[in-house]
Amino acid sequence: MKSHVKAVVIGGGVVGCSVLYHLAKAGWSDIMLIERSELTSGSSWHAAGGFHTLNGDPNVAKLQAYTVQLYKEIEEISGQSCSLHLTGGVMMADTPERMDFLRLAHAKGRYLGMDTELITPSEAKAMFPLMDETNFVGAMWDPVEGHLDPSGTTIAYSKAAKKLGAEIVLRNRVVELTQEVDGTWNVVTEQGTVHAEHVVNCGGLWAREIGRMVGVELPVLAMEHMYLLTEPMPEVEEFNKSTGREMIGVLDFKGEIYTRQERNGILLGTYEKACKPWSPVNTPWDFGHELLQPDLDRIAPSLEIGFKHFPGIEKAGIKQIINGPFTFALDGNPLVGPVQGLTNFWCACAVMAGFSQGGGVGLALSNWMVHGDPGFDVWGMDVARFGEWAGLRYTNAKVRENYSRRFSIRFPNEELPAARPAQTTPLYDTMLANNAVMGDSWGLETPLWFAPKGKEPKDIVSFHRSNDFGPIGEEVRATRERVGVTEIANFAKYEVSGPAAEDFLNRLMTNRMPKTGRIVLTPMINEFGKLIGDFTIAKAGEDRFMIWGSSAAQKYHMRWFEKHLPKDGSVRIHRFDQTLVGLSIAGPKSRDLLQKLVDVDISTKAFRFMDFREMAVAGAPCMVNRITYTGDLGYEIWMAPAYQRLVYQQIKDAGEEFGLVDFGMRALLSMRLEKNFPTWFRELRPIYGPFEGAMDRFIKLEKNDFIGREAAAKEQAEGPKLRRVSFIVDAADADVMGDEPIWAKASKDYGTVEKPHGYGAPRFDDSGEEIRGSKAAEGASAVRGIVDGDWRVVGWVTSGGYAHYVQKSMAQGYVPAALAEDESAGLFEIEILGHRRPARINVEAPFDPSGEKMRT
Repeated sequence: MKSHVKAVVIGGGVVGCSVLYHLAKAGWSDIMLIERSELTSGSSWHAAGGFHTLNGDPNVAKLQAYTVQLYKEIEEISGQSCSLHLTGGVMMADTPERMDFLRLAHAKGRYLGMDTELITPSEAKAMFPLMDETNFVGAMWDPVEGHLDPSGTTIAYSKAAKKLGAEIVLRNRVVELTQEVDGTWNVVTEQGTVHAEHVVNCGGLWAREIGRMVGVELPVLAMEHMYLLTEPMPEVEEFNKSTGREMIGVLDFKGEIYTRQERNGILLGTYEKACKPWSPVNTPWDFGHELLQPDLDRIAPSLEIGFKHFPGIEKAGIKQIINGPFTFALDGNPLVGPVQGLTNFWCACAVMAGFSQGGGVGLALSNWMVHGDPGFDVWGMDVARFGEWAGLRYTNAKVRENYSRRFSIRFPNEELPAARPAQTTPLYDTMLANNAVMGDSWGLETPLWFAPKGKEPKDIVSFHRSNDFGPIGEEVRATRERVGVTEIANFAKYEVSGPAAEDFLNRLMTNRMPKTGRIVLTPMINEFGKLIGDFTIAKAGEDRFMIWGSSAAQKYHMRWFEKHLPKDGSVRIHRFDQTLVGLSIAGPKSRDLLQKLVDVDISTKAFRFMDFREMAVAGAPCMVNRITYTGDLGYEIWMAPAYQRLVYQQIKDAGEEFGLVDFGMRALLSMRLEKNFPTWFRELRPIYGPFEGAMDRFIKLEKNDFIGREAAAKEQAEGPKLRRVSFIVDAADADVMGDEPIWAKASKDYGTVEKPHGYGAPRFDDSGEEIRGSKAAEGASAVRGIVDGDWRVVGWVTSGGYAHYVQKSMAQGYVPAALAEDESAGLFEIEILGHRRPARINVEAPFDPSGEKMRT
């Protein structure tokens, strides 16, 4: 065993071996994988081995597609078979709501280049004759699904890595991790100490324990998971013989089960509601190639439905029941990337779908380590997406909920209850008393909307407009015409100070820093010129700046800030989190209301748009920004939590004469649509450049050599390929939710419409006909669904909803730049729940396009 290497990967499951292979492939040959036992001795060896490309996050889905494509490559390099069975699979819908979910998934597949197809239950039965198709209303076929040999695949990764120069050390547990002053690591093992520049936690079942070695409590929990294998079935053998094909995989939402052929029988697994965690506090180091005691009673309700839906399976004998632990994060996606607060300590764990995601995780992490950027938008997997509130008990409750809902529909207006409330502001009980429907915003309880008196404050979950539609409309109209107040504690808040603070921020941000008492809006981009942040910055005093941003990106942004802090201590950064809370008042009467609560002049000339002031509000020390996300006259008022109840109550009392209303986050987001304002995470993400994101006026290329300036200048000079635009949509009773495809009609003015990056080219069979259902399983390639006559899928929706004041259904999204200013009717359509609705670009904001109201 070497004593010094560039990187140590801890854990020899499929993910650890994938990371090792990808690092070696990227040119890092001086690397080592250390495994406490044998390869695959955690969760990998007993996995069901299924894989698929579909994921609720399109960016994760792209990495899953890469994983599936990778298997032939590692087979060729290693000489080890993965026993790949590319059978295809179907998702079965038993209700109209689940069929709507499949329509959404199919629409996402259009711009991901996936070959999904909506088919009938009878077509699904032709590929899996063990089902009773009368239990279902429809299905979605995906040809890129199948299964493989888990152990063989893991060995293939490891052999390929070793051929590229990597070292693997088995039967050698890591017992301690310590860090030197220069940031390098001592990996202390049973066989000695290895000194490394980088450490990667691929510990699987033991990832939590490895995290604790460096003082990190990772939000990961292992769950018991059961599947059963049947005895050989004559029906399966007959199908194989008559068709020359294997039976496909089937996912049944109602039964919470998945099933596929295994040899001459069937494998059937379940994500049961009565789920059971395994070792919820500590994972025993001596656990190895062992299985857990089966418990058929726990999965009996799912089996009962499964046998009704698939009567052919009920008659089969059970050969074996597999019950083994595997790990989940809170939302079911992996934990990948550098850990904030540590140097060169990386995670690639909680990859519960290791044979769907392991290759993509390895690729993204190796890119990140070698090149400084994952090369993809991996926010949905980034370890920084969870805050300190995601501790052990919170994680255990939330993972249980996620597991039990694995095959449940998540509606766009659905708030899940587990582990809540975790964080509350001093106004939490007041908001509940005001009939607020609360939502979870990065662990914080935040009012979403207010139910009328006498009505239960509860969302009726739906893909269509629901019971919040009317009340939100009232909140918007009252705010636009009079004045409204909302809680804004769910923003990120930072203070940057020190003699080099302004130079530091000028280096990080694209816009110039403000003068004392003024505010600027500014994006932040990485070295590659991609958007990684969007901030409001106020200069509060000499060498002191206040910054506001997205709460969900707090650890993500702190990681970037810390990476670029001067080593001499000339800059200090403080993250407030919930030690600073806020309220926003907005609307034409907001100045009149605030003037009653302050003892200074806040007239238009005395307190201008984009001014910052520290002042007493209702006698409480506050910071006040003359700005609001509604795009109207308004103010953000920030205070310590001890003063929030006082300030809120005084606002309520003073606002009575002006017709003040409470409004929630959904009304705020509706009003931002009317102003064409983007949001971080939806419109502004690390796959877009600042000019693609239509942030031109905030990019000051001439100010100084900020990070990403050269790449941004190149984007401006060459012209962006894509452009963020705003649409008015001719919607019916459902608005866009995000990730819907945007169709455009080809015209002589634009020639052939270019496909945005990430799209696959359309494919046809030899006759030019669409291949559906059972024929698709014969190896013919289905039409990708991004071409329909003269229409092409040219872009995708990032967010949207109903803009209540202008009474329009609106959407934002990205289209080719050549189309971005064409407001012609009949040029665009946006697909909503399987129906293509006419849409028209709206270049100017439909509410107050000149911004006069904000500046009044």
